[in-house]
Amino acid sequence: MATPTIESPRSGRVAPGYSRSSTSRGNFEMIAWLFMRLSGALLVVLIFTHLWVNLISGDGISGVDFGFVAGKWASTLWRIWDLTMLWLAMLHGTNGIRVIINDYAEKSSTRMWLKGVLYTATAVIVVLGTLVIFTFDPCPVIDGVASTASYCPAV
Repeated sequence: MATPTIESPRSGRVAPGYSRSSTSRGNFEMIAWLFMRLSGALLVVLIFTHLWVNLISGDGISGVDFGFVAGKWASTLWRIWDLTMLWLAMLHGTNGIRVIINDYAEKSSTRMWLKGVLYTATAVIVVLGTLVIFTFDPCPVIDGVASTASYCPAV
């Protein structure tokens, strides 16, 4: 009986034709590769600390509410911590998706549109997330009445 042969993956697929100019793109891909390694290691520390503080050292998931976030974000440290997590996670994920688009989108126009959508979505999420972190007011004055929550300073 003959041994069956298994074709290599994507053997019938045409490799995407990258249109590179004669000028070198520099070290962008090497810097992007290095960024992925460094940001991934830093994100592991940031995320596990975030999870520990929010879920394990406190009252668990039932303790995470508006008051918990307001009390936490009263500290500049936690605002910067969460902002760093947001920015690193978005840039890390965007870079990973960019590599996937480069690998699997066969037409240059498809790559251009997919990356355009990716970069637009990333910019919108980063801008909105940054605005939420820096404009969050845990003690709003609504109709002339100040909040009386325990984390709000006396007015």
